[in-house]
Amino acid sequence: MPDLKEKAEEILALADIKINGSRPWDIKVNSDEFYNMVFAHGSLGFGESYMDGLWDCKKLDELINKIFLAKLNKKVVPFSLIFPGLKAKLLNMQTKSKSKIVAEQHYDLGNDFYSAMLGNSMQYTCAYWKNAKTLDQAQFNKLDLVCKKLNLKKGDKVLELGCGWGYLAKFMAENYGCEVTAYNISEEQVKFAKGLCKGLKVNIVKADYREAEGVFDKVVSIGLCEHIGYKNYRVFMELADRCLKPHGLFLLHTIGGSRSVTHTDPWIEKYIFPNSMLPSVKQLSSAMEDLFVMEDWHNFGAYYDRTLLAWNDNFEKNWPKFKDQYGEKFYRMWKFYLLSCAASFRCRKNQLWQIVLSKDGISNGYTSVR
Repeated sequence: MPDLKEKAEEILALADIKINGSRPWDIKVNSDEFYNMVFAHGSLGFGESYMDGLWDCKKLDELINKIFLAKLNKKVVPFSLIFPGLKAKLLNMQTKSKSKIVAEQHYDLGNDFYSAMLGNSMQYTCAYWKNAKTLDQAQFNKLDLVCKKLNLKKGDKVLELGCGWGYLAKFMAENYGCEVTAYNISEEQVKFAKGLCKGLKVNIVKADYREAEGVFDKVVSIGLCEHIGYKNYRVFMELADRCLKPHGLFLLHTIGGSRSVTHTDPWIEKYIFPNSMLPSVKQLSSAMEDLFVMEDWHNFGAYYDRTLLAWNDNFEKNWPKFKDQYGEKFYRMWKFYLLSCAASFRCRKNQLWQIVLSKDGISNGYTSVR
């Protein structure tokens, strides 16, 4: 198949990548089937061929960073990738029933596994590395930053939409004297969070965010918006508005994209986050229109590169404990996931936003926290 190889060499040269070259970001092709998979299935074939061991690279994150910077993903767009976009436009891929799929496939993977990768904070979202040298310190900084941006006070009632393993709820209750109600659909995360927050004024509810009830001083959502879907953004904003007291604050922490889309990368969709997608500024601003005053919009997406590399270091270090349970194909899948995502933030393709919204505005204005 010399034609496909030559075509691949020609395209990769645009990003200063060589096939079987000697530099850390060059691709070492182990089987010519690699070319068939990539040209037939685009990014899905690229990721699957790596999982199958058809190619290797010493610096996978830098390889993919170069691919993104050169926009090579736009050079190979097979017809098979058109279907996900049509499906997302015709159907609501983030209904209550469909939203459970990502919890079962990804978040219920195993608390021991995630604990080894994420560290003591069990935070599966971007850390705040300002004045931090370790992952745990950077994640502690993120938790405290969220609380300060919400201007939390003792006795505040807080609604958390999507609570992960419960560490933010625990942090708000222990350090700020808040009463927290948190919603989550992951069986494993809810079980862990209930044990973690036992004895505190924290109520962990196993239910979809759309089932949230009550009125609160503050609302917070960390890492849920990526699973909501563009057809549900307005419903999400209306729920936050309905659950907030007048002049209350809503903090939204989400990965975001620089253009509006309706679905995610097909490899990420199939293997990591089913039915996920990244919101754009336009999509979020349209959803919040006439509901909130936008008080602060903070982008620290460059920190996600460092966060993902720290997770990958922990994953590599602890892999011997899990290799018999998960196997080699999972190892290559997970490595591709972490390092390709790191690259997407390094090249500034993806962003990380913390957005502070107020209901009816804050008298005398809101003071941003960094």
